[in-house]
Amino acid sequence: MGVEIERKFLVNHEKWEKTIKPKGTHYQQGYLLNENFKTIRVRITDNQGYITIKGSSTGISRKEYEYKIPMEDGIELLDGFAKSEVEKIRYRINFAGKLWEVDEFLGDNEGLIIAEIELQQETEEFKKPEWIGREVSDDDRYYNSYLSLHPFKEW
Repeated sequence: MGVEIERKFLVNHEKWEKTIKPKGTHYQQGYLLNENFKTIRVRITDNQGYITIKGSSTGISRKEYEYKIPMEDGIELLDGFAKSEVEKIRYRINFAGKLWEVDEFLGDNEGLIIAEIELQQETEEFKKPEWIGREVSDDDRYYNSYLSLHPFKEW
């Protein structure tokens, strides 16, 4: 069984702009199913497709199953079946032995930057980079699935 344990944080825009970052990866993702307790998402990057099934959250944990699919299949699924979408640039940054994934949202969610860290346990300790802001792990509005239906520009 796949379990994702993840904490989410807003990013301080001023400090983030001054941060030296690696090249980001463009993500386009759409939701085939987007309900309160489960989502099925298709994602494409520059050269790979993925399908992901996520269950409901308990604390900061939830069941997650992600599989690579051919990019062509991902494009067809997005074009033919996605009910809502999100687009973003993701940066992967290693800091103090942990991988942070920072998403700069595009389109109707432009202006929103969220950092995520995956943990082995909910109580795991970690250091935060200086560009980390307020934690939003418990705020469903910052889930990509929510943003696909209720864009940041409408808040």
